[in-house]
Amino acid sequence: MQAADIIDVLKEEANPAYLAGMTRFGIDNTQALGVKLPDLRKIAKIIKKDHNLALDLWDTGIHEARIMASLVDDPALVTEQQINSWTNDFYSWDICDQVCGNLFDRTPFAIAKAIEFSAREEEFVKRAGFVLMAEYAVHNKKAHNEVFIPFFTIIEREAWDNRNFVKKAVNWALRQIGKKNELLKVEAISTAERILAQNHKSARWIANNALAELTKR
Repeated sequence: MQAADIIDVLKEEANPAYLAGMTRFGIDNTQALGVKLPDLRKIAKIIKKDHNLALDLWDTGIHEARIMASLVDDPALVTEQQINSWTNDFYSWDICDQVCGNLFDRTPFAIAKAIEFSAREEEFVKRAGFVLMAEYAVHNKKAHNEVFIPFFTIIEREAWDNRNFVKKAVNWALRQIGKKNELLKVEAISTAERILAQNHKSARWIANNALAELTKR
């Protein structure tokens, strides 16, 4: 199957009402067709993993085609240069989250890129760093605690950033890592308490939201 064939299928699945409503969720729909994520996933299941197809889909620039690219790509064939290139193309939170959670967190570069991107200035690149932390915590059940401990320092360091899509990802990373096990929960709670003491608006939100979830009985 070629990229053009998949675009034809996506156009058939397009829903004008859904396209118009995407902006209510803070999604940039200027390059979108209006296909719901569950429908994208159904189509992706029919397609075998195909790295070159994924690259072609990404190059179309179409919103849903780029999400599809993250679903059909082979993590074993993803290069560091591809991760950098695709991440620099992020312009909407859902593209960022889907690509990181469907693909990038399954590559050997996930941890290094989480650390690198978390220090970047661009909003969606920086978000990608923390989404990678969160998704790695969710998907890598056997990962050792030592992988996640360094993330707490970064989360604490960046809690000042009041941009909506950054602070929500920082909070997400803190909560997901803290939910992995009791040791990481203790560390996450301690980190949240230190963040709370920063007394920034974003830091207070990140900390209070995380503490509410991590300390509930």
